[in-house]
Amino acid sequence: MTASSKPRAPEGDLATFERERFTHGGTTHDVYRKGAGPAVLVLTEMPGISPQVLGFGDRVVALGCTAVLPSLFGTAGRDPFRAGASTTLYLLSTMVKTCISKEFTCLATGRSSPVVDWLRALAASEHARCGGPGVGVVGMCFTGGFALAMAADARVLAPVMSQPSLPLGITRSRRRAVDCDPATLDAVAQRCDRQGLRVMGLRFRDDPYVPEERFQLLRERLGDGFVAVELEQADGHPDGPLEKHHAVLTSSLIDAPGEPTRAALDRVLQLLRDKLLAA
Repeated sequence: MTASSKPRAPEGDLATFERERFTHGGTTHDVYRKGAGPAVLVLTEMPGISPQVLGFGDRVVALGCTAVLPSLFGTAGRDPFRAGASTTLYLLSTMVKTCISKEFTCLATGRSSPVVDWLRALAASEHARCGGPGVGVVGMCFTGGFALAMAADARVLAPVMSQPSLPLGITRSRRRAVDCDPATLDAVAQRCDRQGLRVMGLRFRDDPYVPEERFQLLRERLGDGFVAVELEQADGHPDGPLEKHHAVLTSSLIDAPGEPTRAALDRVLQLLRDKLLAA
């Protein structure tokens, strides 16, 4: 099988999702919803809800869950890698706007991004609306650590951190950090110890945006409660858009049985199935 013939992550259609608005604490964002059953919040990677993120949402729907995609930055539905000459401008402008926003913490250590409070309120609203034993949260890249911070809430039964990239690892201390304040991380650790909570983390080794030190910190703080799924660079899709593979569930996924990235995806889906649908 040649590189170009390897199956890529499926793409979804934004038009098949219902758009709503959710407000909490004076902050309002669009939210895209689809499906029925317990809610799974899918927190998009940078620079926004792409067709491949929508395709992951479709997999959540196929499980028997409601996919809930808050649009926190970027243009929902836009494919960042098919925009021609405007691709770089779109990526840079979205990153700059997001990094200077008061909702996000990109460099500071020992802090959770303020947007997490809004996401917790959304999770509570969706749990009340969709029912089930609780909710799942899948954070990707820029939002990966948000799933960890949200796991302090007892409603969150299946937290997944896919390539958590904050804080930006420009110093040694930031590489050995995650965007979650100490009290919240302690609360998550207590849930792991007392309630058997499992926090899944996914990354490619040698990914400059997700250093090994970050996963080592999580192993130390969460113990057996942290389930690390680590892939080799050779496991990613040969036609990935970046020099180093990064996005485990989307652009670096080889969507074929027997592929390590597909096995990682299947583990995420199984966690959601076990925690939200087993009853």
